[in-house]
Amino acid sequence: MTLQLSFLPEIAAVFMLMFARLGTMIMIMPALGESSIPARLRLTIALALTLILYPTGSATYPANVTDNLLHLLTLFGGELAVGFAVGLCAKLVAFTLQTAGVIIASQSGMAFALGTDISNAGQQGALFGNYLSILGVTLVFVTNSHYLVISALHDSFAMFPPGHWLPLGDFAAMATQTVADVFSVAVRMAAPFIVVGIVFYFGLGLLNKLMPQMQIFFIAMPVNIVIGLALLLVLLGAIMTFYMDHFQKALGMFTAG
Repeated sequence: MTLQLSFLPEIAAVFMLMFARLGTMIMIMPALGESSIPARLRLTIALALTLILYPTGSATYPANVTDNLLHLLTLFGGELAVGFAVGLCAKLVAFTLQTAGVIIASQSGMAFALGTDISNAGQQGALFGNYLSILGVTLVFVTNSHYLVISALHDSFAMFPPGHWLPLGDFAAMATQTVADVFSVAVRMAAPFIVVGIVFYFGLGLLNKLMPQMQIFFIAMPVNIVIGLALLLVLLGAIMTFYMDHFQKALGMFTAG
């Protein structure tokens, strides 16, 4: 009896192609692909998801991918491109919190209070933005929205079948709309702080006209910070609920459901 192992190169090639797509997405995707998670752990997650999704994802690949090396390399490049494009569009959604945090910090007099953003490769960012980013990642797992991320990984094989041309026009339109939504949602999240800031500085200007001898800015800075912190404490639940609705709708674009 002869053991036939001729199917192994085909399986290995398809597995490599799936891992290229899923691994690229995982390295960029929000929640599962945060830079605070070690790269080895993210690659382990990608490898585990590839093993889990292989039975369904492998059926979407053309047969005999190992017969032509050029065709295999073309498929590999296409998988990397799909993974990067989908992951980048999803990652842009997470920047909503940083953008809103910068606006809130500017209106609250804490624009110069910077700290290390562990969710953005350790770069410097506004403290409000850093806090909202960490809270956003926490809420993704608490509300089980990370299953939506995994669903987007799974449905990408149906939405962008391997071997087909990447819809560059659709991706460009989606990226443009996503960036526009990031700024729109961020401004709406920070709208109460913008309104209070306008009213507060208008009142300071009026007070300065009525009492020119008062050192208005020595009083304004601590009062502005206290008002900003109090307003954040009151509105934090509503702000994060609004963001999670936006997060789920944005990722829902990459799912078949």
